[in-house]
Amino acid sequence: MDFDVSKIKVVYFDIGGVLLTNGWGHKSREKAAEHFGFDYDEMNVLHNFIYNVFEIGSITIDEYLDIAVFHCPRDFTKQDFKDFMYAQSVELPKMLPWLKEWKTRTDLPVFALSNESRELNDYRIKKFKLHELFDGFFSSCYLGIRKPDPRIFKEAMQIVQAEPSETLYFDDRELLAKTAGKLGMNAIHHQKVETSQKILEELISKSHRHE
Repeated sequence: MDFDVSKIKVVYFDIGGVLLTNGWGHKSREKAAEHFGFDYDEMNVLHNFIYNVFEIGSITIDEYLDIAVFHCPRDFTKQDFKDFMYAQSVELPKMLPWLKEWKTRTDLPVFALSNESRELNDYRIKKFKLHELFDGFFSSCYLGIRKPDPRIFKEAMQIVQAEPSETLYFDDRELLAKTAGKLGMNAIHHQKVETSQKILEELISKSHRHE
């Protein structure tokens, strides 16, 4: 690590790609097209048109689906489709249970910092008991800003009153890690679980062990 662990006061994690699968990524949309029998490319054009608005909480999941999927008659119901969307959220191997245990060994505040649509975000928090890890959720649907907009990182720091050098941030997307890094945050491009776990163990063993 090329930063001073003793200065870290706050830890942030992305959710999709670090702890869970993405809430509604392209692989899930491809599976939906195959499962429900509609044209993926047509749906994807409409998805890309409206998804940014969906992820910042400006429209509901029903309004998103009205545009992206149910703009024409379908032989399946909206509830069927929503159930399928929710079912695509799966825990990634090794990380979440480990982090929940790690959280019991540190007094550091830990927050989610992620792009999530409101209904899927609420579902994922409850389903995977993310409150057992996170002290709060800086989600795009709550803040009305989505990564890579620098403002979401700045607000997440301002709200907890932490300087960039006092923060540690994990994201599976290199572009987003670099965006945070340009703001002065200690940003980790999460690729291997073992590497991230080593950094987190070193973080608490050196400076934040319970008395």
